[in-house]
Amino acid sequence: MIYGTGIDIIEVERVRKKIEKPGFIEKAFTPYEIEYCQSKFNKAEHFAVRFAAKEAFLKALGTGWQGAFPSEELEIVSDELGKPSFQFGEGLKKYLEERGIVNCHVSLSHVKEMAIASVILEK
Repeated sequence: MIYGTGIDIIEVERVRKKIEKPGFIEKAFTPYEIEYCQSKFNKAEHFAVRFAAKEAFLKALGTGWQGAFPSEELEIVSDELGKPSFQFGEGLKKYLEERGIVNCHVSLSHVKEMAIASVILEK
């Protein structure tokens, strides 16, 4: 059964400007995400799509940023084929378990100007 869905689209240029500001990257992304995005040719696209994924997740959860968790609680990882998934910190895992959420699907896409993410949470 679906608990919630979320989708977010963001302009890459908007994120490019944010990641140039001191402290933003460390506040919004985990060390793994930073290393991953920094290793890419167009870093801003990769940061943007991960930011969109976190927004989409919080929309699916129904909390928005108001009930947000620290950046280390919500991380996008990719398997060896590039398939993205969320990795949750202990606090967020507990929060999801308390609500009966057992599965999270995420889809990411980006082009030069835009990044979009979709999340489906299942009970």
